[in-house]
Amino acid sequence: MKSNLAAFRPLWAGLLVVVVLTVAGIAVRPFEQPAWEFVRSKQPALKLDSLQGALGQGVTVGLLGGFRAIVADFFWIKTNSVWEDNDLPATQTFIKLVTAIDPRPLYFWQNGSRMIAYDMPNWRISAEGGYDKVPQTRQRQIDEQQSAVALKYLNEAFGHHPDSALLYVEIANVYLNRLKDTASAAEAYRKASLQANAPYYAARIYPELLRKLGRQAEAYAWLKELYPKLPKKADPAKGITEFQVDSAMAPVVLERIRELEQELNVPDAEYFKP
Repeated sequence: MKSNLAAFRPLWAGLLVVVVLTVAGIAVRPFEQPAWEFVRSKQPALKLDSLQGALGQGVTVGLLGGFRAIVADFFWIKTNSVWEDNDLPATQTFIKLVTAIDPRPLYFWQNGSRMIAYDMPNWRISAEGGYDKVPQTRQRQIDEQQSAVALKYLNEAFGHHPDSALLYVEIANVYLNRLKDTASAAEAYRKASLQANAPYYAARIYPELLRKLGRQAEAYAWLKELYPKLPKKADPAKGITEFQVDSAMAPVVLERIRELEQELNVPDAEYFKP
């Protein structure tokens, strides 16, 4: 394990880059300002306090100006560098720093949360002796602690991406894969499916999780409402592509409706009619 000083040397190197880019940003400010105001009008409010806290300096996104995407990319490279060393404190610091500098790319939020929820528990368990030696109760405690950090981080992302279905999917997967909390995962998938940009699989996974919870009647009602909304064939005039049809998997949804009708002993006369 590197010393704290060694772990954060990339941060100080990065800060030097920030200073250089800040000077350059000031030089081009008269040309940048009109475009920057337009970008700001299309984005949620920037969280300057989180950036100031992460840097420990009086550096703000406003000073970085149009260079913040470049600076964020630079720090993401540094994030991957310390991640490869299994350096938990440095990795977690850089993850938060990147999204504080530029919260717009969803990629940063998604992959940062995965490092926190999936990789860091393994690092901690390995540091304590490995899976064969660390008691199951302790492993569960570590999973819960890291999942809580990841979920808090993902919820912060909604401040910048309020309608993102993929953020709800990430939350659902943390509940499902790390915490084994099927009910919370189902609710997150339900929320994901309601977003305008939702992938079709979110609306299919939700009722499957309901079935695992023994809530077959709710799953049946959901699927009957879902099926008519799914594209059944490509229609270029309506903007429906073959890919969308394949992704919607309407035949699979209908098959699941029929399975539930059998499980629920629905009378033949009351079968769902597509």
